Amino acid sequence: MVIDPRFYEVAGPLTASDIAALVGASRIVGDDGRSVSSLASASLAGPADLTFQETADGAENIRSAGIVVASPVAAAAIPSGPLVLEVRHARPAFAQAAARLASLRQLDPGQPSIHPSARVDQTAVLEPGAIVGAGAAIGPQARVGANTVIGPGVQIGARTTVGPNSTIRCALIGDGVRIFPGAVVGEAGFGLAVDRDGAALTPHFGRVIMQNGVSLGANSCIDRGFLEDTVIGEGSHIDNLCHIGHNCRIGAHVVMAAFAGISGSSTVGDGAQFGGRVGLKDHVHVGQGARIAAGAAVLSDVPAGETWAGYPSKPIRTWMRELAWLARAAQKRSGREE
Repeated sequence: MVIDPRFYEVAGPLTASDIAALVGASRIVGDDGRSVSSLASASLAGPADLTFQETADGAENIRSAGIVVASPVAAAAIPSGPLVLEVRHARPAFAQAAARLASLRQLDPGQPSIHPSARVDQTAVLEPGAIVGAGAAIGPQARVGANTVIGPGVQIGARTTVGPNSTIRCALIGDGVRIFPGAVVGEAGFGLAVDRDGAALTPHFGRVIMQNGVSLGANSCIDRGFLEDTVIGEGSHIDNLCHIGHNCRIGAHVVMAAFAGISGSSTVGDGAQFGGRVGLKDHVHVGQGARIAAGAAVLSDVPAGETWAGYPSKPIRTWMRELAWLARAAQKRSGREE
């Protein structure tokens, strides 16, 4: 993924030798004069991209990247082609170099509430206290609530409503979207880099894409991607107090009741339905048309069309049989004790 210049400012190309000095690389494999000007995940990186690899799994598929920051075990598995910088902890080293290469655009100090470079359609309504950053665009008949902050570069489509006291950044929002008060869209996800000094939050360089007709409930949060996009498919409806982590892909016409929590890099197929207080582990997939009962904890992939329940979740008939057996066992035990 090429860094979106509407949301991020690229400082300029970095050479391999610059990055090696910055992160303290123990070994350089390749031409240290090679340079990169963008960031991408390992699976999508091209010749101009910096990426990283922590494990040997999938390392053999990294062939087109410009520079790879890799742990020793991953470095040994990367084929010839990319320049490899070997470090002990790949993710924190990558985060350090990435922060030098690109930075998040912020509101200009002292700017008027509507930046001169922002494009606001004459039929759009901005309530008192709304702030619109540089390069942002607000479409026809859109409405932005009081004290809401629309960050630099954010694109908001026609007839979209953003409720009061919301914050939107690094986001492309379609037509007819409804964002209720207090929502936060596009902040950095909970991505941690761990080294000998402990855990630290890593910068995120992705976006949030909300397609046409989405609704997002009050005080809900959608994190922008780490190196890819977080996507909410058209016509999906997310209730109040929900959280969708970075890199998630939510299909079209998905329904999530209140308190749903979707961990990073999970995917949800079209038409899936979640009851209240459902939680998804990271990197799991919920298939098209699946239904997850209220309070379920999803720790593994859910096939399309199935209904799962429980903690941890499983097919609902299995869960109900287990509950019935447990109830009978409890009754027998209680009878013996009496």
